[in-house]
Amino acid sequence: MSARKEHPLVEVSEPNLLPEIFDYNLPPLIRFDQPAVEYIDGKPVPFDFNSVKTRDIVITDTTFRDGQQARPPYTTEQMVRLYDLLAKLGGPNGVIRQTEFFLYTKNDRETLDRCRSLGHKYPECTGWIRAVKGDFRLVKEAGLKETGMLTSCSDYHIFNKLKFKSRKECMDSYCDVVAAAFEAGVRPRCHLEDLTRADIEGFVLPFIDRLMRMSEQAPPELSVKIRLCDTMGFGISYPGAELPRSIPKLIYKLNQECGVPGSRLEWHGHNDFHKVHINGATAWLYGCDAVNTTLFGYGERTGNPPLEGAIIEYIALKGSLCGINTPVITELADYMRTTGTPIADNYPFVGKSFNTTQAGIHAGGLRADERIYNIFDTAKLLGRPPRVTITDKSGADGVTLWVNDYLGLTGEEKLSKIKIHKVARWVMDQYEKEGRLTAISDAELEARVMEYLPEHWEKRKKQ
Repeated sequence: MSARKEHPLVEVSEPNLLPEIFDYNLPPLIRFDQPAVEYIDGKPVPFDFNSVKTRDIVITDTTFRDGQQARPPYTTEQMVRLYDLLAKLGGPNGVIRQTEFFLYTKNDRETLDRCRSLGHKYPECTGWIRAVKGDFRLVKEAGLKETGMLTSCSDYHIFNKLKFKSRKECMDSYCDVVAAAFEAGVRPRCHLEDLTRADIEGFVLPFIDRLMRMSEQAPPELSVKIRLCDTMGFGISYPGAELPRSIPKLIYKLNQECGVPGSRLEWHGHNDFHKVHINGATAWLYGCDAVNTTLFGYGERTGNPPLEGAIIEYIALKGSLCGINTPVITELADYMRTTGTPIADNYPFVGKSFNTTQAGIHAGGLRADERIYNIFDTAKLLGRPPRVTITDKSGADGVTLWVNDYLGLTGEEKLSKIKIHKVARWVMDQYEKEGRLTAISDAELEARVMEYLPEHWEKRKKQ
């Protein structure tokens, strides 16, 4: 055990609220005090945090592809509305850079045409097809510049699913389809399905080497892009983890050894082990410029990186809004609910109760300074001010916070606990005298404000 170090108490004349990290106008900023170092083959695999600030890292979307594999299909009208909101959320800089569509049915193609007719530059509409040469006819007819194609890379898929006789047969088949994409003038985006369960040295890297050689013979705008697919959620962000599960090492191998630039790498994860969001952020940090997401994490089985989570992480890494229109996150959640898509009440950023407290001690903190129990200025960034639900645990502090929020009183206008004591007493009597077990509804509290604070209630009614 190392020798103990003494830590003297430091008195301050003003509280140190760490504003360089916790700027209430933004999500808490992500800062690093030194480069983190990962090792592979005895060589350091560092990431430079400053490069994350300057690189053109982006978010891509698969709500209309993977996102539809976990729920009933969206209607055309719903997809057009969601696409429009995604464009509004990502802003003029195209932080949400691309989205992808199926192309197989008349409805698929009509939806694509309707979305493109809106005239948004971002997110760019791309396609998704099987690794079948004939499918490029659909891409070409749709006039798309880029399409994803399935290139499964683990032996589980190569031999047990696709029934290839050898790895060479599999690689040749994939490369024939890539050549067909070049011939059609379409940029292929190869989706390395089940990458985190694949033989990296024995199949993946030779396949990427061959794709890079093919790209050198094609026009620059058609150079192959690579989607790193953590299909079963096996990816790990921890330093020292082995391949094929180590995200830093996977990106290092493709970037440094195979020469795939970060601008042509994209991470696509699944949430089987509750790691989907942090794995996507790790991919950004180690040199993969794009993270593929779905709205509210809806995707096959356990889902994909949640798009709104990536938006907040992006702002935290960049240190500014970068043109992102954050209140649209709430607008998207409200619209998703109308499509029959459930969102848990405690779901971060958009759940009905995500910034609502029932604890009286928390309500007291919120009443004194809402920063104490609110993650950031949710009223400004999400259009959702912090609220309280009134129960037997709320106390006078909780009731006071609810009344002031309901009346729209701020600053010196706020009513004190003394002025709302009749409302608070009524609440306490519900539990102490009436034996109530359920929460107090807003309608009941509104009636008590009208009864006990008629002057204030009249002012609110006129607003």
